[in-house]
Amino acid sequence: MENYIVTGTTSGIGLELVKQLLEAGHTVYGIARKENGIDHHRYHHFLLDLTETSKLADIMQEIIKKPSSEASSFVLINNAGTVEPIGMAGEIDGDFIAKSIAVNLTAPMLLTGAFIRGLAEKEIPKKVIQISSGAGRKAYEGWSSYCAGKAGLDRFTEAVQLEESNKPNGVKLVSIAPGIIDTNMQGKIRQSTESEFPLVDRFKEYKVTGQLSSAQEVAEKLIRFIESDQFYQVEVLTDLRNL
Repeated sequence: MENYIVTGTTSGIGLELVKQLLEAGHTVYGIARKENGIDHHRYHHFLLDLTETSKLADIMQEIIKKPSSEASSFVLINNAGTVEPIGMAGEIDGDFIAKSIAVNLTAPMLLTGAFIRGLAEKEIPKKVIQISSGAGRKAYEGWSSYCAGKAGLDRFTEAVQLEESNKPNGVKLVSIAPGIIDTNMQGKIRQSTESEFPLVDRFKEYKVTGQLSSAQEVAEKLIRFIESDQFYQVEVLTDLRNL
């Protein structure tokens, strides 16, 4: 029995991952602040806003205890993320910055740590996939919080992989940029003003000219990658478009 833990399962890639993983016969544990309408005996939904960081370790412990001893693997996909707040650093509210870092960086760090700790004695494949972004590897005006969170996620993943590589039964971690996807996040980007995000017209053009990948396509490719031998061969920082 393959066990997947996915954050941000209300829409976009997260929702598509749940649907496709269930169809493939896996057990899925979703963490999101809203319901997603999926009713399936192999799907377990945990209602939690990821900014409530003090509750994350307990949620992970509860999830890990649920599967039977027959579990053949565990996979954590830290998919949830937010591009907000969009705007110049000197003009955005500090509370929004704190929430951005909580969702994009603190929550994945805490969930990853609890995942490693809770499964330390399990001699089965254990994988962590961080859904990163090109914004973590290249700076964009108006996205300072998003860039900082994703860059931090990349560095965190590299550091933890160094730690885990020294263990006989360590976790394999990858931080992967999925490309530009037609999700609610892209809709929020297109609603930005040019003063908030100078490249807004370029992102509007991506939509008009059909340059956005669908969440379904990205989820399919991501699952194939996670379940392939290639997963163990790639660099920690990876781009899904290059696989």
